[in-house]
Amino acid sequence: MARFKAKQPSSGAAEKKKPRMSNAERSAYFSRREAAKVLRSVLQGDAHRRAVASIKSLVYSPSIKNKKATFALVCQTLKHLPIIKDVLEGANILNSRWKRQVELVYIITYDILFGQEISFVGDAEKFLLQRKVSLQSALARLLVRKKMKCIEDLLDRYQTPDVSKPRYVRVNTLKLDVDSALIDLRKQYMVEKDDLVPDLLKLPPKCDLHDHPLVMNGSVFMQGKASSMVAAALDPDPGWEVLDACAAPGNKTVHLAALMRGKGKVIACELNKERIKRLADTVRLSGACNIEVFHGDFLSLDPKDPPYSKVRAILLDPSCSGSGTVAERLDHLLPSHAAGQSANVDETERLTKLASFQKKVLTHALCFPQVERIVYSTCSIHQIENEDVVKSILPLAASHGFRLGTPFPQWHRRGLPVLEGFEHLVRTDPVEDKEGFFIALFVREEGSVIHPSLSPDSSHLSLVKRTKRKNLSKKEARIRMPTLYGGMFKMFLYSKPSFRVNLK
Repeated sequence: MARFKAKQPSSGAAEKKKPRMSNAERSAYFSRREAAKVLRSVLQGDAHRRAVASIKSLVYSPSIKNKKATFALVCQTLKHLPIIKDVLEGANILNSRWKRQVELVYIITYDILFGQEISFVGDAEKFLLQRKVSLQSALARLLVRKKMKCIEDLLDRYQTPDVSKPRYVRVNTLKLDVDSALIDLRKQYMVEKDDLVPDLLKLPPKCDLHDHPLVMNGSVFMQGKASSMVAAALDPDPGWEVLDACAAPGNKTVHLAALMRGKGKVIACELNKERIKRLADTVRLSGACNIEVFHGDFLSLDPKDPPYSKVRAILLDPSCSGSGTVAERLDHLLPSHAAGQSANVDETERLTKLASFQKKVLTHALCFPQVERIVYSTCSIHQIENEDVVKSILPLAASHGFRLGTPFPQWHRRGLPVLEGFEHLVRTDPVEDKEGFFIALFVREEGSVIHPSLSPDSSHLSLVKRTKRKNLSKKEARIRMPTLYGGMFKMFLYSKPSFRVNLK
């Protein structure tokens, strides 16, 4: 039987083999492709006026390895995108193959014209580098057409000013105490405690903490002040059962768990399959053991089902326009904002649809029989998503025994005066506070309960008022018991304040 020996390559053939990438080349190669993936998601969402995760959320997801380089590439490419598009059109070099990968082309063109020196690694890089002269010539013609003397003038015309804001971090008290976090962070930064939100620390703007050990191990979370106010406004007690209705990416969820000192239970509800992965990662990083992640629609939950019938607080932070966090989300870099499309007819229609959904989920939250506190929040500046939603729901809330509470009474910026009780609402301003948030707290009046025999979907649920006792302790006041059978039954119950009745 004949044996065949593999032919060894000659030394000349070995020299022709493709050279291996250096570490720097490999890092740049993959960063550009990760940036192109993020850019595609952002641009597609913007083109369809469809809510997507923020640029930061997409970049800092676990799937992105080289986060710092990817974030810089995405932001810089977006800032230069109008110029890049004009240059590519003027150079007329894109064939059908590369038009299918146009986001990667945008990224590489930015690097060629304005960024770092590109290595000849990757087919797309080679294709564009071979046409570098054409790109530069198209840029020169653009300068002449725009009557600009230099590239800097052209960039100034297109650039959007950077919005600077303090860096806030929330200490995860499930893992670390505030004083220890202060000592550690003060080794590198100027740090001070926030005067409003417990466990929140304020650092100078543009502090890059993404690779800081305390962030990497979940001891602190990078979270804006207004966002941190939401869970603090709900203020659930340890031992409660709490529902986070629209939980991803999970910063507010794990904040709730920390406020509850890891006791009781937080049900984190999220419908989107991709976002629930991020939620699960956040929960895992926090170390919270009292969070139950539920992959499903909050509106599909039956308030009478045993897993939810004992929920005493609901955090409701539904999908919104995100108009109050354009600086944080970097939405001002998107084509729709650059073109001044934020107030067009399509946007008005989108806001109307969002408000309709927000009313629907808030109505559903009011139907949970044992719920005592509900926080409704948005990162929107629009009245239609904020005060108008609350105003439309107030009659129904009152029929369920709810009134508006006053979170953070020392906070000076309240709701717009378009409804009775606006002074109870909380707003933050995107200019003064660097974030535009809205918070409404609904508190159930002591003694108001829903008759268990009625459907929670009814808009006219009958309420049974419990006789108020002036000297009830705080613990006694929180015992929620339907008093359906007259005064003797009330006396029996009040004589045993630790006794709890669940009627089904």
